[in-house]
Amino acid sequence: MKPINVGLIGIGTVGGGTWTVLKRNAEEITRRAGRPIQISVVADKNVELAKQVTGGACKVTDDAFAVVNDPDVEIVVELIGGYGIAKEVVMQSIANGKHVVTANKALLAVHGTEIFTAAQQKGVMVAFEAAVAGGIPIIKALREGLTANRIEWAAGIINGTTNFILSEMRDKGLSFDTVLKEAQRLGYAEADPTFDIEGVDAAHKATLISAIAFGIPVQFDKAYVEGITKLEASDIKYAEQLGYRIKLLGIAKRRSKGVELRVHPTLIPAKRLLANVEGAMNAVLVKGDAVGATLYYGKGAGAEPTASSVIADLVDVTRLATADAAHRVPHLAFQPDAMSNLPILPMSEIETGYYLRLRVEDKPGVLADITRILADQQISIDALLQREPEEGEGETDIIVLTHVCKESAADAAIAKIEALPAQKGKVKRIRLEELQ
Repeated sequence: MKPINVGLIGIGTVGGGTWTVLKRNAEEITRRAGRPIQISVVADKNVELAKQVTGGACKVTDDAFAVVNDPDVEIVVELIGGYGIAKEVVMQSIANGKHVVTANKALLAVHGTEIFTAAQQKGVMVAFEAAVAGGIPIIKALREGLTANRIEWAAGIINGTTNFILSEMRDKGLSFDTVLKEAQRLGYAEADPTFDIEGVDAAHKATLISAIAFGIPVQFDKAYVEGITKLEASDIKYAEQLGYRIKLLGIAKRRSKGVELRVHPTLIPAKRLLANVEGAMNAVLVKGDAVGATLYYGKGAGAEPTASSVIADLVDVTRLATADAAHRVPHLAFQPDAMSNLPILPMSEIETGYYLRLRVEDKPGVLADITRILADQQISIDALLQREPEEGEGETDIIVLTHVCKESAADAAIAKIEALPAQKGKVKRIRLEELQ
């Protein structure tokens, strides 16, 4: 059987892993795909590295467009990342009638609508399993395995760097800055970790999950994004005392008026499986109306775990390359002419519980003022923790956990609490999800 020729653009960590796994498991992969899958050309700015990894077994170039325009290449694997040259590579590949496999969540979250439309018009596939949660097959699960279900919500730990930092802060009681330096030393965090620690990377992935779960266009610009940089060790400790753990969650939730799409630190009950995902691991919890809650857990990054997803896409594309385009699984699970126009809800409309940490003067009547303000906003209290002040200390922390309420009501209550003479500084707010 004639091999299918693949052009690989970028042979760094994931590209190198893809080459290695494809070569090591060639026989198994061929048996699954129905024909051999071979990388016939590799493009990378570091030509010497590319030659070293491939050992002279294929053509090597420093020009990505030499791959895109190669008439023998049937599938282009884009592993450059970012929005710039990567977008040109993908769009030109599609224009040339080539299928595309990519791990580029940023590109698809921002330009996905344009890319998928172009691919549909040209009758080619854009596969992106590796773009969300590394080696975990969450895209295939949502797009195919759960296709009978009306997806109600998905919540995931989809950034390993931030999960490592939060795990270390909880285990060792260290500050955010201290653990970030350790994460950089160990290679879990980039030299510039902004996309990870500010929640942007997780929001790119949550945007793709929301599109596939609910059949809506990718709308990264409408996502609410809050990172972990302002989390304090004291909040992690208080959460633990109340039976919760703090994780950076990407949340996509269907509501009658629209979709909640948000990334932020979140309190989760310690007994939930998701709360016990530690270190750099990823996990996504999906709730379908028929199947109930399903959990997908594994390595969210790394050479071979991510390569596992890249090659799974290569096998899918190889199997379906000769199929009628109308009979392939749609890019975003739903038929392109049947996409929903459900809007992304503004944060003021979302509904969740809240952890509120107040620094107040230790004197009578303060707690009564706080509970009255919450009651005025129809916010009921689920739990309350008041720290005993140290001897001679005139201030104390009060922690309030609320039942589910609208964000707009929480905003109004927080503004009134901050105006109390006894309240010192800002109220610390962390959202809370029971994930029932």
